[in-house]
Amino acid sequence: MSFHSGVLLVLDGWGAGPAGPDNALTTATTPVLDRLVAGPGSTLLAASGEAVGLLPGTVGNSEIGHMVIGAGRPLPYDSLLVAQQIASGELRRHELLNDMCADLAGTGGALHLVGLCSDGMIHANVEHLSELLAVAAGHGVATVQVHAITDGRDVSDGTARAYLSRVEEIIAGAGAGRIATVVGRGYAMDKAGKTALTTQAGALVADGVGESVSVPQEAISLSARGDEWVPASVVGTSAPIVSGDAVLFFNFRSDRIQQLADDLVGRFADTGREVRVVSLTQYDTRASIPALVPRADASGGLAHELDVAGARSVRIAEPEKFEHVTYYVNGRSSAVSPVEEHVRIGDGNDPAAHPQMHVAEVAQAVVDALQRSEVALVVANLANIDVVGHTGVFDATVRAAEHTDAAVSGILAAAAEAGRWVALVGDHGNAEVMRKPGVNGDPRPYGGHTTNPVPFVLVPAPGHKVPESLPAGGTLADVAPTVLTLLGLKPGAVMTGRSLV
Repeated sequence: MSFHSGVLLVLDGWGAGPAGPDNALTTATTPVLDRLVAGPGSTLLAASGEAVGLLPGTVGNSEIGHMVIGAGRPLPYDSLLVAQQIASGELRRHELLNDMCADLAGTGGALHLVGLCSDGMIHANVEHLSELLAVAAGHGVATVQVHAITDGRDVSDGTARAYLSRVEEIIAGAGAGRIATVVGRGYAMDKAGKTALTTQAGALVADGVGESVSVPQEAISLSARGDEWVPASVVGTSAPIVSGDAVLFFNFRSDRIQQLADDLVGRFADTGREVRVVSLTQYDTRASIPALVPRADASGGLAHELDVAGARSVRIAEPEKFEHVTYYVNGRSSAVSPVEEHVRIGDGNDPAAHPQMHVAEVAQAVVDALQRSEVALVVANLANIDVVGHTGVFDATVRAAEHTDAAVSGILAAAAEAGRWVALVGDHGNAEVMRKPGVNGDPRPYGGHTTNPVPFVLVPAPGHKVPESLPAGGTLADVAPTVLTLLGLKPGAVMTGRSLV
């Protein structure tokens, strides 16, 4: 079977927002992207909130963005499923949670709650602690230790003190618990395989190894690089995890907490500690960790249809986004189809200091794949705009956008020479809003995501005309049906999105 071969480029963090001094994308010199967005083959797609399966008004993220791009339908995201179980009272009645707390109350064991303490709604919601602490208090668990991970990435930098104070308010309201440790997400939520960072966070949580501070907020002063890089800090008396204790991870997103979860499970096994470990939602860890809230089924999407048709695809990305173009686009499936190839490019440099990252190498890998006649579809993620945008460094993000523009230019030229179409899409907004008011109302660097729509642009193969206009009102769920249509295939039966062509 022959296919109308092409390229799907996901420009991570490529959101659409009004031009202004806080918009790194419109500040940057990006002639190629500017021309594409202004052209006839362009439209905007909703990438946040209910359009992709999130709570209303919730910013989009890379995980749900790529899953919906791949699934061709909105998926109830883990944060939504948790919120629904809290609202219905189902979480508070959960048998696993109640049995665990009852056992701890009976044996005198401690409950350790580990998670990101902010309300950025990308990886966690600090308010979920209220429900978990209420169950622990209801059973009379004598010792509850909160191991707080500070943010500064999904929310504005400089807000960690306020969030730690909010945790203290939640603890006081529940009548149970204390903040036992504090550490920045740069250490506790690495996902680039930098195990030395994770080791520091693991030693802190499991064994109480860290700087000594008298109150949680004191730990923030120890960081020279903002909330994200607060060093491992023990609050007051050290309280290591011992046999008979239980650990509950309260992040609802898996990919950045699972490295720490595996580290802790390994520590317990190596030291003979019998510790019960549970997660709020299902994690993709090496160890089998029971979850309180199951995840939605994301199967039957783009990857399934490519597999059924025998259409070879090549997936290309840097480490930060490699799982997104493979595991998440494939509906949270780790299986690699015989007609699917994975190409992982580069390693994790400091994005603020190296805003070009490895985008030139990613672009070259795309070009190389385009020259292979047996490849029907190339799916690649250009990570710069999002990864550098998360640093909150405006000038570096501007340069990241310019490096991305140059990479797109080269890919478009190679695609035209190979006779292929190219579709470009953002997975969520980010770099179009680089400052937000801080706690006192003054503008502060912002490296988080947004609720803005994202561009979708179709560049047809040579000899084919682009539609005069693409439909308005679309969502990321329309991407897979569009890609399949461009390939000459029918959208999948489970897809509720519509083809834009």
